[in-house]
Amino acid sequence: MPQDNILVIEDDKHISKLVKYNLEKAGYSCVLADDGEEALDILAKERTDLIILDIMLPKMDGFEVCKVIKQDSKLKNIPIIMLTAKGEEVDRIVGLELGADDYVVKPFSPRELVLRIKAILKRGKPEESPKDIIKKEELVIDIPRHKVTARNKEIELTPIEFKLLVTLIERAGRVQSRDRLLSDVWDMHTDVYTRTVDTHIKRLREKLGKMGRQIETVRGLGYRFNEDDEN
Repeated sequence: MPQDNILVIEDDKHISKLVKYNLEKAGYSCVLADDGEEALDILAKERTDLIILDIMLPKMDGFEVCKVIKQDSKLKNIPIIMLTAKGEEVDRIVGLELGADDYVVKPFSPRELVLRIKAILKRGKPEESPKDIIKKEELVIDIPRHKVTARNKEIELTPIEFKLLVTLIERAGRVQSRDRLLSDVWDMHTDVYTRTVDTHIKRLREKLGKMGRQIETVRGLGYRFNEDDEN
């Protein structure tokens, strides 16, 4: 089985070398890019399993790079971790809204970064669920193929949105707190904001259209997939 290949887009040489050292020590293959244009050129030529993306880059900032990647049909499913000194909540929300899977603020722990990478890459493995196919009304979820369809039309979901949907549906009727979802879907317990859950729920509802109404907000508690929706 080939090594997972990670692209690090970072203009600070000291940080990029630190990240590369720790990723290779953990068993990953790593490619470095100094700016967004170089990164996009690499993505067009090489298989990439995950991207670590700085925000404050020359030529194109990280938000713009993220936007370009997520609008490309061949690249949009590659998970992105934003690694940046911009730690304000508004920056986190913008990054997540653009499709980033996680957001790590500098200074950071290389060990924690590796754990987050492992968690995100693990989410895409088909063996996570004992069921191959889940059907809920017009929704059909194919676990091994990481595919969701409604009325035979495919719904494009990121890896985190896919796992979030599967988790809610497998626990249909039961309220899931934001902390529980962070633990079970993100596989992390520290430095991940509960607002992260809200942002991904919002995107998931929008993509599911009519079926998205069955993901209910339970005030003060969390979220629940309601099997009894009559709308």
